[in-house]
Amino acid sequence: MTPSRKGTVATRVETQRDGTVLDRRALNRALLARQLLLRRVEMPVSHAIEHLVGLQAQAASPPYFALWSRLVAFEPALLARMLEAREVVRIALMRSTIHLVTARDCLRLRPLMDPVIERSLRGNYARSLGEIDREAVTAAGRALVEERPRTFLELGRLLAERWPGREPSALANAVRAWVPLVQVPPHGVWGRSGPAAHTSMESWLGSGMAGKTALDDVVVRYLAAFGPASVRDAQIWSGLTRLRDVLDRLRPRLRTFRDEHGTEVFDLPDAPRPDPATPVPPRFLPEYDNVLLSHADRTRIVADEHRRRIMHNGFGRGSVLVNGFVRCTWRIRRARGTATLVIEPLARLSRTDASTVQAEGVRLLAFAAADARKRDVRIEIPD
Repeated sequence: MTPSRKGTVATRVETQRDGTVLDRRALNRALLARQLLLRRVEMPVSHAIEHLVGLQAQAASPPYFALWSRLVAFEPALLARMLEAREVVRIALMRSTIHLVTARDCLRLRPLMDPVIERSLRGNYARSLGEIDREAVTAAGRALVEERPRTFLELGRLLAERWPGREPSALANAVRAWVPLVQVPPHGVWGRSGPAAHTSMESWLGSGMAGKTALDDVVVRYLAAFGPASVRDAQIWSGLTRLRDVLDRLRPRLRTFRDEHGTEVFDLPDAPRPDPATPVPPRFLPEYDNVLLSHADRTRIVADEHRRRIMHNGFGRGSVLVNGFVRCTWRIRRARGTATLVIEPLARLSRTDASTVQAEGVRLLAFAAADARKRDVRIEIPD
């Protein structure tokens, strides 16, 4: 499915036979089309968030930058109002990481991600928790966060008073796994600050789980936003295991291809697979953007040597796509009324590419630092 300039969906069925090899550039252009990164689109914010199956939100600002790079005339105040109105929420979902999703998707996706969040809890805190009474911890934790929103530090401290000798962070994370917890405003609201305080999903949204959501439907949505993709890709994105059975069950509804390594990749019949030569403008991505994290083989978007450098430096910096691939990192420095966007190339940029990246950087800085008295964009070659 291809979002049009007006947010409608245009379909196009390929004439390629199943088994056709899609090279790295073909996979890149398909991914960018579905991620709304080939061109900005006019689409309601809630529709974009649901199309992308949520936005990584480990930090407060990434969802705003992610939407700015994808939508025409995106206004951060709109997303801020949606958070305050409980139309969108921040909650642990795929890979047991914090995502910003619509309230509807929160209710649909959270039950499916229970195994992922449970596995993360066991992997990090099994020894600390031991044979603790799960029902008692769940009840106590729910009562505390529903009395008023609590930070993990406060929640763990209060629980440790009842379970002395247990690690407070283990107790808080147990509640996070056993009680669906959402982060409440002002945390995550553009232009404001506040600690990451949590309450229960049911208390915040006034509703319990949305009933059984078919895993098949979620995998189809993943392909619409991230395909073509392999079984392992879908598992990396979600954190779930044993998705081979799901994709085999869906196989009659899908098309199959091979990547350059011979791996079978699945796709929706009418999903966009643009010409690999399709031009792509520069795009600034926030740290933690799912487009960088949702495949086993990420060379469709970032070269291995560049990914290692990004990972080595941590995800405190955003990434810049040049001709569709990660070629730079970026960060904003603020000092005495001045905002400076610092762009560091990971590989040499041509003069044309440097010019287009700088022009897009000017637009980014106007969005991110509208209050600055002076704004500057610099492309710096690291030592």
